[in-house]
Amino acid sequence: MRLADSHCHLNYKGLGEQQPEVLARARASGVVAMLNIATREREWDEVVATAEREDDVWATVGIHPHEADEHPHIDTAKLVARATHPRVVGIGETGLDYYYDHSDRARQQASFRAHIAAARETGLPLIVHTRDAEEDTAAILADEMGKGAYPGVIHCFTASGAFADRAMALGFYISISGIVTFKNARDLQETAARLPIDRLLIETDAPFLAPVPHRGKTGEPAFVADTCRFLAGLRGEDPEQLAEATRANFHTLFAKTRA
Repeated sequence: MRLADSHCHLNYKGLGEQQPEVLARARASGVVAMLNIATREREWDEVVATAEREDDVWATVGIHPHEADEHPHIDTAKLVARATHPRVVGIGETGLDYYYDHSDRARQQASFRAHIAAARETGLPLIVHTRDAEEDTAAILADEMGKGAYPGVIHCFTASGAFADRAMALGFYISISGIVTFKNARDLQETAARLPIDRLLIETDAPFLAPVPHRGKTGEPAFVADTCRFLAGLRGEDPEQLAEATRANFHTLFAKTRA
């Protein structure tokens, strides 16, 4: 299989200390493309440096909704300026998280809209995190789409099937993580089984959410192969073909990776 891990955190604790080994294991598992996601401004330089050093790794710039209160100075202009780097291929991750409420909801929403404006201005895909904020996320995405189109993906999808349909109606891709392999993920499995193959991505969100049979371990990009095999079985598809399709979708959405 030739796979793309559309969302990982290679510089996070658990992976950053052994990054060369993590990358070697990913490549041995068939991973040929990895998107290294930024969540705080202080990570941007390091995330980009990894992408500069590794030909099969690309970077994003963004502020996670948990960090919105700590980054009121990060506006559209700052995101756009950093996104000019040739190895920066996406904006985010951004979005809304009302489960933990680590940041004020109004500040999360303002940050989210600033990221969307950056995606619109640069043409780079928006990487969206949403948890317990389905209605507000959908409303903001639709409202902002009315101001001008922009591409994007709902990462680590765990929302309802109805939300998936609303996101895809706006042109978004849906990225499935190792959560789909969990026994209690019945609703997600039902949605993942019916998603159109041309809107589907696969991710690890490493070092989090290691799929079965690696539950309890530190997640890493190599495990995207396990998620792909499970998802293929769920959908009645050949794992090789699903890997190829989702890898092609990755390069279609993150078009800058083709440069």
